[in-house]
Amino acid sequence: MSTAVEPFERVVERYGPTVLRVCRALVGPVAADDAWSETFLAAMAAYPRLRPGSDVRGWLVTIAHRKAVDVLRSQARAALPVAEPFPASSGEHPGDGRADVWAAVAALPDKQRQCVAYHHLAGLPYDEIAALVGGTPAAARRAAADGIAALRRSWKEES
Repeated sequence: MSTAVEPFERVVERYGPTVLRVCRALVGPVAADDAWSETFLAAMAAYPRLRPGSDVRGWLVTIAHRKAVDVLRSQARAALPVAEPFPASSGEHPGDGRADVWAAVAALPDKQRQCVAYHHLAGLPYDEIAALVGGTPAAARRAAADGIAALRRSWKEES
């Protein structure tokens, strides 16, 4: 029984860029495409069972969070390369000119990076972020604020 109103292709068009930004912030630019793909493969299978009126963006970010955790776990088990296979600028998405921004986001502590990504890139409210990362909405708000403050400091230092 299909309860979803909007075709899944439109869901991908509408929320795909947001989910990709979240994936990039959580797992870095190299693994982001895989996490994005895994997110939408899982979502496509579950979409027909999604309750009407559900927060699709929040649902997708929750799936992306779980896929990012899977990617990070698999990276932790992978062999470490001896030398850097790509130059440092490879973190830049082709043509976006924001390698320094993505590097600064990647340098944040995990919880701050997650809270910044979920709130400022995906637009989730702090109560949903707290459910994803653990803790309280106030702690999620503080982690996001600390992350943004750290990003501002790093950009000031570069200027």
